[in-house]
Amino acid sequence: MLPLVRHALAETGVSYLFSEDAPTLLPYASRLFLAREVLVRPSRWTWPRWIPSPARRFRTRQQVAFTDALRPVVRRRRSSGRLGEDMLGQMLRPSPHYGLLPEEAVLDTLPGITVATFETPSRAAGWILLHLARHPQAAGRVAAEAASLPPDPAATTNVHLGGLRYTQALVSEVLRLYPPSWLLTRCAPRQTQLAGYTIGAGSTVLVCPYTAHRDVREYSEPDQFRPERWLDDSGAPTRSGGFLSFGTGPHGCEGTALAMAMLTLLTAQTARRYHLSEPPGPGPSHQVTTLEGLAPVGLRLRATLRG
Repeated sequence: MLPLVRHALAETGVSYLFSEDAPTLLPYASRLFLAREVLVRPSRWTWPRWIPSPARRFRTRQQVAFTDALRPVVRRRRSSGRLGEDMLGQMLRPSPHYGLLPEEAVLDTLPGITVATFETPSRAAGWILLHLARHPQAAGRVAAEAASLPPDPAATTNVHLGGLRYTQALVSEVLRLYPPSWLLTRCAPRQTQLAGYTIGAGSTVLVCPYTAHRDVREYSEPDQFRPERWLDDSGAPTRSGGFLSFGTGPHGCEGTALAMAMLTLLTAQTARRYHLSEPPGPGPSHQVTTLEGLAPVGLRLRATLRG
């Protein structure tokens, strides 16, 4: 399932970022995605960061190719004055405080944002589809809610998205149980006290959302799949910072709103069209990569059209 999910999310993310220029940039973005996967693929060898391994050289070539394809798009939009209403257009508009972003700043930032639209959401989508298969009653409720969406997915607006309350709750619950980024790092800028320990300035602190989300002090019945907890205050986080799937504070994920919109609509449109079930055979296993993510491996699902 995951290769299909990645392709769908890649098209959605690139369209959001570059709208009418997405068809031109999608082939370069796809190779950028592939380079990222090659880079994080488990290996027998751990190379120091300064060694130009084959995977790192491949990643660099794809970044250069993507940037070379994006540069004329940026210059054409700026010269024509038609900046666009997409993410790129917003980056090309002058800030009232800082003025125009330099061209190189735009080009240096967008490869990372482009990869982010597909990488973490793909891991999350795998867990969401698995839960739709394992919880048909919840999937049916999502399908009923999704009936309000327009027939043409391109006509979906924020108003439609706001009506998918249960679907958003289901997405949040899956992200709580299986945060796609299971380990976060933060650097302490100064010496501080944390839970009775002294953290020295410059120290790296590891935070594990996977275990934090299963803390009974934050969530009632924390190991249970209960999307309803997000529709009232009975089981939601008891205080700020209890939900860490996108980080928290000033260093939280910049793409939280986009990721939630993509995952919510993917969930709604899938449940609207299909009954998902697990075929006979072994179920998916967990793949955990240090400082990278938590993904389902070997995810196989059967999809049948809803009547």
